[in-house]
Amino acid sequence: MAKVEFETPKMREYPVIPIIHADAMAHSQPFVASSQHQESLGFPGQLVDNWKEVAIDKMGELLTKYRSLKVYLDSCVKCGACTDKCHYFQGTTDPKNMPVARQDLFRKVYRRHFTFAGKYFPRLVGAEDLTEQVLGDWYKYFHQCSQCRRCSVFCPYGIDTAEISMAAREIMDTIGKGQKYCNEIIGKVHKIGNNLGLPEPALADTLQGLEEDIKDDTGFDVRLPLDVKGADVLLVTPSADFFAEPHIDGLIGYAKVFHQAGISWTLSSYASEAANFGMFIGSYDQMKKIAERVRTAALELGVKRIIVGECGHAWRVAYSFWNTLAGPFDFLDPRYPSPQHIIEFTSDLIDSGGITLDKEANDNRIVTFHDSCNVARASRMGNLPGGQFELPRKVIKAACNHFVDMPADTIREKTYCCGGGGGLLTDDLLELRVKGALPRMEALKHVVDNNGVNNVAAICAICKSQYSKVLPYYGFPRDMIVSVHQLVSNAIVLGDKQ
Repeated sequence: MAKVEFETPKMREYPVIPIIHADAMAHSQPFVASSQHQESLGFPGQLVDNWKEVAIDKMGELLTKYRSLKVYLDSCVKCGACTDKCHYFQGTTDPKNMPVARQDLFRKVYRRHFTFAGKYFPRLVGAEDLTEQVLGDWYKYFHQCSQCRRCSVFCPYGIDTAEISMAAREIMDTIGKGQKYCNEIIGKVHKIGNNLGLPEPALADTLQGLEEDIKDDTGFDVRLPLDVKGADVLLVTPSADFFAEPHIDGLIGYAKVFHQAGISWTLSSYASEAANFGMFIGSYDQMKKIAERVRTAALELGVKRIIVGECGHAWRVAYSFWNTLAGPFDFLDPRYPSPQHIIEFTSDLIDSGGITLDKEANDNRIVTFHDSCNVARASRMGNLPGGQFELPRKVIKAACNHFVDMPADTIREKTYCCGGGGGLLTDDLLELRVKGALPRMEALKHVVDNNGVNNVAAICAICKSQYSKVLPYYGFPRDMIVSVHQLVSNAIVLGDKQ
């Protein structure tokens, strides 16, 4: 692939609404899925001859199936509250990356075919036919939305651009114009069980190697078990945890926590992936097939509880969709949350004294926390509202003496996306990812300059991978990004409890 030349945006001292540059990102689009990647998911291998009719029929189906979609399309009054809330608009200055303008790419076709005014007076209501040019804009700009839902926080009507992006992507898959990155990954999960296409022998070898590394580092026999029947816990974690830094350090942290707490646990070679890219393409059928792998694995292994590792959209799917897509999970022990996040699990152990953490082990770090968008705006943790914000910070503070939050308007429910979510974590969209990271990099620079922060922690595999790629573009070291359980791994006291 030819190297894309682009300028990294300059970080601003104060957030400002950028001057727009029409079609600034009109050249940006991901690779189109091959026929192999399309057909393996049951989609047409290439653009069907009657694609316009098929697309409109599919739109009608989605409007009937999801009442919220129609409400979102009918509710917008163009008030402008969302315009500057999108990280991609701030970083790219392309007006079609304003959430309202991105919605309108879909809305104008909806109005043309599904409203009275659009059918008979299209020019009066901004209605347009679905032409090749419009389809081209759909493919470009609905793949410049990470489905982070920040715009919905500020919309007075709660319009969720993510739902519209998901619908557009599902329609495009249905007519044979899917995205390579997402569809190739989903196919690997169906065939092998994880996004990386890592087969069981390679996974087992990887885990054994990590056990040896932990033994060399600590002197303790900390196991990373695979396919152990009768274990209490099935850990379902993003496959990035088996593959790259800093993800692996988080996996080692999970293992140390289970070991020290005396909890029997296992991974599954059949369901070795917590991530669910079916959500990114808007396909509940694909989400269901991937979620059902977890249920099957839990039943076959006879576990009592399921714990989800550090992955933002994996937790959103587990928390919000598992029970309806693959449930009920009534065969699990009712004493425990179903599912449970690894942060909740570790937090409970800290409270009960099940593990001991030595904060001084991380005294070389001044840590801030990035609220991952799918955790922040589409899930909860624990028993209290806002637990998804409080519990990660609680675990970090239990493992570190030095913690600083980024500015209040960039965290918690108002958090900025890392810039790589929503199925956009692919090098064919590198320019978009770098530019979309601008608001988060500005918030990070604030605490680096004012508080000496040298690490940013996250509980999302995509965020960690995105940071590893884009931090150097903004003058930060690549290894500045860490897993929360990497901090726990550093601080945990192994051996006999005092």
